[in-house]
Amino acid sequence: MATADTKSLIEKAVNDFQRQVPALAQLKIVFELELRGRGDIQLFRVELPGPKVSKDIASDAKVRLSLPRADFNALAEDGRIAHWREAFQSGHAKASGPPEILKLIANVVAKQEERSRTRKVRSR
Repeated sequence: MATADTKSLIEKAVNDFQRQVPALAQLKIVFELELRGRGDIQLFRVELPGPKVSKDIASDAKVRLSLPRADFNALAEDGRIAHWREAFQSGHAKASGPPEILKLIANVVAKQEERSRTRKVRSR
């Protein structure tokens, strides 16, 4: 997959995630995305809000996300919040960084999932 395709796929994944979790849409953070392929590792710097994606080492990144390329492609194409959570819980995706930032993001995502479940129950 060409770098331009990868950048657009990363942008799509970030935009979809922000659409599903609107409370994170204005989060100002730089993170590094590590995509592992067959004997190849690609590093991307992603700056939010935006997203601004570049193929570069993110020396100013607060958070580092690491996952296999195939898993990222699947999550970017049809990644609902639950799919991302499952990837992290199963160990396919890993996040590292300051615990307070990771905890903040996890709490916001959990609250959004709870709101989504509540809306589904009420709409029935």
